[in-house]
Amino acid sequence: MREDDASWDEDVRLAVYRAFARHGRAPGAPELAAAAGGSLAVAKQALHRLAVARHLVLDECEHVVLAHPFAAKSLGFSVMGAHTLWWGGCAWDSFAIPHLVDAEPEVLVATRCPGCGQPHALVVNRSGPPEGRQVAHFPVPAARMWDDVLHTCANQRLFCCESCVDAWLADTGQSRGSVLDLVTLWRLARGWYAGRLERGYRRREPQDAVAYFAEAGLTGPFWAATAGV
Repeated sequence: MREDDASWDEDVRLAVYRAFARHGRAPGAPELAAAAGGSLAVAKQALHRLAVARHLVLDECEHVVLAHPFAAKSLGFSVMGAHTLWWGGCAWDSFAIPHLVDAEPEVLVATRCPGCGQPHALVVNRSGPPEGRQVAHFPVPAARMWDDVLHTCANQRLFCCESCVDAWLADTGQSRGSVLDLVTLWRLARGWYAGRLERGYRRREPQDAVAYFAEAGLTGPFWAATAGV
């Protein structure tokens, strides 16, 4: 075992992300242990440090629930590639998967409008945004997305149009956030997770996140990131 258990963190992080990318699921206990020199206990310690650093989200049983853009359970989106089927963490994450996974440059993103229940299936690839009138609604500002990240992801959804957003907000009592058309959503997703499957990945600093959002056409107080993104 290494003298510093924290040095296993990157190996465990890569094991988690690569299992999701290749198989559409989190790694099992043997895979995690193998990434931590054969010790599941060391792997679990690494998972907790990674969760604190906001590289992933654990449930109460220490299972990985989210490793953005991948999810271990349904949060409203399925993402079907030629070889792999994923749960997408949210609208943002679902559009990001084909940009991140080299072997799957095109996917079918399926969901239902929360406002009216209409099913939607969109082909998302790297060449350009899909056509359509659908919009994504982001209710939680960037600076607060990690306050309750499961709630944030579960509510970043695709709607038929802004009228369906308004109907859903009236039904749920939630406040209106930021509404993105498909072009803006695709721009937001295409490079956000670049490098996440590679060794040495670092999360963006707040000023870098704000600059990235601006390049996607997203500015103003809602997209003023802090360490929370």
